[in-house]
Amino acid sequence: MAQIGKAPCDDTLILHGTGSEGACPDASKPWVLAAAIVGSSMAFIDGTVVNVALPAIQADLRATAFQAQWVVESYALLLAALLLVGGALGDHFGRRRMFAIGVGIFAIASVACGLSANVQQLIAARAAQGIGGALLVPGSLALISAAFPEKERGKAIGTWSGFSGITAAAGPVLGGFLVDHFSWAWAFLINVPMALLVMWIVWRHVPESHGSSATGGLDFFGALLATAGLGGIVYAFIEAPTQHWNSPAVLAALAIGIVGSAAFIAAERKARTPMLPLALLRIGNFSGANLLTLLLYAALGGGLYFFPLNLIQVQGYSATAAGAALLPFILIMFALSRWAGQLVDRFGPRLPLVIGPAIAAVGFALFAVPGVGASYWSGFFPAVVVLGFGMTVTVAPLTTTVMNAVGPEQAGVASGVNNAVSRAAAVLAIAVFGVVMAWAFDGALAESLRGIGASPQVSFFLEGERSKLAGAALPPGVDAATAATLKRAVADSFVAGFRWVMLLSAGLAVLSALSAWLMIGGGPAIERKGGG
Repeated sequence: MAQIGKAPCDDTLILHGTGSEGACPDASKPWVLAAAIVGSSMAFIDGTVVNVALPAIQADLRATAFQAQWVVESYALLLAALLLVGGALGDHFGRRRMFAIGVGIFAIASVACGLSANVQQLIAARAAQGIGGALLVPGSLALISAAFPEKERGKAIGTWSGFSGITAAAGPVLGGFLVDHFSWAWAFLINVPMALLVMWIVWRHVPESHGSSATGGLDFFGALLATAGLGGIVYAFIEAPTQHWNSPAVLAALAIGIVGSAAFIAAERKARTPMLPLALLRIGNFSGANLLTLLLYAALGGGLYFFPLNLIQVQGYSATAAGAALLPFILIMFALSRWAGQLVDRFGPRLPLVIGPAIAAVGFALFAVPGVGASYWSGFFPAVVVLGFGMTVTVAPLTTTVMNAVGPEQAGVASGVNNAVSRAAAVLAIAVFGVVMAWAFDGALAESLRGIGASPQVSFFLEGERSKLAGAALPPGVDAATAATLKRAVADSFVAGFRWVMLLSAGLAVLSALSAWLMIGGGPAIERKGGG
């Protein structure tokens, strides 16, 4: 296949692992890093911007809370299920080529999101974004691993993590401003200029690279089973609060999810070129790091999904203010990620991967403290700062450990596996935490309505609105005092569910620290290909 555009020094520049053919590969390193940062930032921004825009989307498109969940989950589901294939496609056809295709698909789908006239169209467009993200996300780290030798890789990944974070920091604030002053549609359209910049860099300056799977086949059957397995489980958990667990649709989806997941593992054992090489899981540092990723990113994705909803629908923040609420988190990551990227080289992987999640657990627990009407600075700011520091200590060492555990020839697969684990964790957590939130919200609201002596008509009306959670409308015709009382009851009920969610997140973070202590090597020498 012909290459896309030109390499910076000559058209034959192809990187294989840490070696290279062609002229001046060092000159391409800053451009590779820039393309990886801006490209992956598109996906990071999109995740945080959508959460900030959800209340406006829910109100404008008249969506329930569970339809709003699908706006997030349709993207995350396709992204998680296809990331492994995306990494393998990059190794097979060229990481640069597939990265560029992913950026293009993501940009086109972002335009479709902005033009959606109803929630069903938006969900479909978000699924298309997930396909693009599955190509660009693993491609960004695989390009870095191919361009930088191991002794420079930790610092490069730390730089990628820090600058991706600071780029992503502007996204929710800008997206919130656009939601407040124009429309939620513009929160998606901000991806377009970023995509154009990445395409220009890739076209002009990024060399091609391939991996060890370049001569093998592609495991599309595995991807189909992974999508069915993950999708069935997610559908069951999202729809159960409204359709109930004994619903035929929910039971069928759960059965498909369980059977699909089991079939996926069986298929990967027999596949000639599996999308998930099970042999990688026998590498201690690799399997330990991915278990940590599963637990910690479930906590992060599930917990922070509900944070902007709390700020906007309960605390009364504007979308702009809600978008800025996590700025301290991101600024801490930006300031300290280069330092954190070198922790593995200095102390080995175990210490930062135990301490970081333990600090994050404290941050999650602090989120459970504020009630309705809490000040940001005394209520939420301490939690954001502590969580940010914990994740900073964790993210770059975690990524470095994963990539170094397998070597550069399998960088695309390793990146795809780890990203798929983190995304799948968030997909499952949002679905499961949604059930917990609905259970706690319903129970607290019913108790509050009994406590205030609400009439049967008011209780019946709010029963029909409970699927909107904190976005529930109030009964028409009630007086101002009653309306204020009911609004406070709805807000308190959401906070009750939010506290359950954050305490669950704290528990998962503690388990992730424990998994690192038990499974990840403690010395500064990085485990490679099964070696200690």
